[in-house]
Amino acid sequence: METGKILKNKYYLYLTEFFAGMSVMAVELAASRLLAPYFSSSQIVYTIIIGTVMIAMALGNIWGGRKADKNPNPDKLYMRLIIAAVWIAAIPLVGKYIIIGISAFLVFTVSSNLLIWAAFLACMVIFVFPLFLLGTVTPSLVKYTMDSLDDSGKIVGTLGAFNTVGSIIGTFLPTFVTIPAVGTSVTFLIFSGILLLLGLVYFISAKTKMVKCIVSTVLFLGCSVSALFPGFAFWETELLYEGESIYNYLQVKENEDSVILSTNVLFGVQSIMKKDESLTGMYYDYALAAPVMAGISEKKEPKILILGMGTGTFAVQCDRYFGNAAVEGVEIDQKITDLAGKYFALPDTVKVTTYDGRAYLNVDQEKYDVIMVDAYQDITIPFQMSSWEFFTMVQEHLTEDGVMVVNMNMHTEREGSINQYLSDTIASVFDEVYTVEVAGGTNRELFALMDGRGLERLKAAKSQMANEELGDMMALVEDGLKKYEKGNYLLTDDKAPVELLGMSVIDELIQDEVGYYKEIFEEEGISGLLDSM
Repeated sequence: METGKILKNKYYLYLTEFFAGMSVMAVELAASRLLAPYFSSSQIVYTIIIGTVMIAMALGNIWGGRKADKNPNPDKLYMRLIIAAVWIAAIPLVGKYIIIGISAFLVFTVSSNLLIWAAFLACMVIFVFPLFLLGTVTPSLVKYTMDSLDDSGKIVGTLGAFNTVGSIIGTFLPTFVTIPAVGTSVTFLIFSGILLLLGLVYFISAKTKMVKCIVSTVLFLGCSVSALFPGFAFWETELLYEGESIYNYLQVKENEDSVILSTNVLFGVQSIMKKDESLTGMYYDYALAAPVMAGISEKKEPKILILGMGTGTFAVQCDRYFGNAAVEGVEIDQKITDLAGKYFALPDTVKVTTYDGRAYLNVDQEKYDVIMVDAYQDITIPFQMSSWEFFTMVQEHLTEDGVMVVNMNMHTEREGSINQYLSDTIASVFDEVYTVEVAGGTNRELFALMDGRGLERLKAAKSQMANEELGDMMALVEDGLKKYEKGNYLLTDDKAPVELLGMSVIDELIQDEVGYYKEIFEEEGISGLLDSM
């Protein structure tokens, strides 16, 4: 039988195990990037992906072992590899539509844990089948490579080693090489192409199933071409930039008066530049009260630090309105910093360090008059920058009359919300904490001080502002400021369930937004919903 000709050399079987292990990990990591623009890159999403992969692999192991015992024909295994390859190649093309479709359906049918259910179902539909097929590889290869029980330990150990080494390489390659260099879509195509090549080489050497090989190759090439266009935000037609970094999906778009950075396809503005150099109308404007409270204008060589720089919206404003201050920022994503210079006119005088905000404070010896913490994006809240230990570190890096300003989104009045946890935690470190609601959104700006004169400075300065627009803004902030009364909620390095807290608020906000349409759907069905849109 010609089918097993290439398998007379067991190294091809070992290579199959190696590349199968590599592809599983690569698909798992690429899955996190496919889902992140829609569901964030939180620990919850990673947990769902890992759990889904393990379910698929376990079922594949069981089924593959039974099939190998019942019909030990290598043709079956390598055809499964080809099917998995074509499926994975199709993910960049159809995956985003599946995610949007599942999310839209669940919005009208699920009342709680919407993002968890949407992410889980999307993973199940998109990834379970191909990973199930890859899960059949190891038990099948054990059957084909084992000559006798005398060498069973050696064979199983060697296969396991090849799988593990492949998995290690498949872990590092997507994160540090392929995703930053060529993106998520091409990453899927690269590793699906490897699986396809394994199957094609086997069948070509055996001179069998050539028609199926040709059809599979055509399908792969079709997916490869189609997957490159459009991008994640396939409904956007006028993007200046769409790409990916190690940390984020990145999207820059322009309208008549602004340039906007988003790191989430469905919602969110992470940075904005107004073309006429006016105030943004967003939380950045409210945060400008922090330099006023700290008395920046009266100080010699004051310093402002921004943790979570983005493309520098707040830094540009500080440079414009408080020109005597040295402004510097910390941004973990170098690609965002690159975009800041290209699209957002970040001044060269603003120093930007590529680093994690908390890690930067660990090694920094400077003291600052203002520290802005702006590292919270939707439900993606780094727990290490939300704890009592972190805010204590911030307080130690402030001057005696320094001010910390924190942007908190996803505002809700519900007891035990993420914002209440953050506010109580901050209030356990700082003597005085004030909050103000940002008009027209769900953001809340928090000001934390150790010096009680901050409000006096704000009141005195608002009428003396050289810039009338800024003066009006400071008056608005002062009118809306409320002293925060500390509660008993606390986030620590040991316990900071920020993902679950954030997810809960997102559910609430989504239900509020779609409540009207949900009522129509429940009363009139899909036809009534379509008529109302």
